[in-house]
Amino acid sequence: MPEKREPEQITDLSRLKAFTNPLRMQLYRLLYAAGTATASQLAEQVDQAPSLVSYHLRKLAEHGFVHEASGRGTDGRERWWQVATEEGWGFRSSDFADTPEGAAVTGALARGIFETRVSHYRTYLDQSAAWGKAWTDAAFSSEWLLDLTPAELAEMSEEFTAVARRWRDRGEEAKKAGATEDREHVSVHLHSFPFRP
Repeated sequence: MPEKREPEQITDLSRLKAFTNPLRMQLYRLLYAAGTATASQLAEQVDQAPSLVSYHLRKLAEHGFVHEASGRGTDGRERWWQVATEEGWGFRSSDFADTPEGAAVTGALARGIFETRVSHYRTYLDQSAAWGKAWTDAAFSSEWLLDLTPAELAEMSEEFTAVARRWRDRGEEAKKAGATEDREHVSVHLHSFPFRP
């Protein structure tokens, strides 16, 4: 049976605070998608100075989100970076709810991540015609209104996570095998939360 891989659960408030910066969120996402990149390469994508991007990458590294990519940058002039773990990371708001600062930081971070995701989806919607019929027919947006207990919602989350990992692993294996034709990054967002009408 393959080893079950889990995202790191962050319980240190200072690490979360470091990630609340919108540029750091953007750099992390770009680096995750690219695999490895230099500050200069990322600076071009975010339209910022390489020195500013380098500063924020060092801050992300200081807090364990990224690190230097081994085996890259042999000339010593520029560092190559990569995310610290392919599994990503997460946090539970309840781990920080006992202080006003903790609640404020997790709220700001969750909203920042959500706004980033919404922005990316809006960009796709604005550009969807350019993707062509195959991609626009395959893309989806769904909502289900369910009646669940907290335990059932947690179980459903684990099932969705397993499905997403299976597809991520399948894509990675295909890339390693050279099957890159018509292969693109695909963003999948799932949000589940209780509500009262």
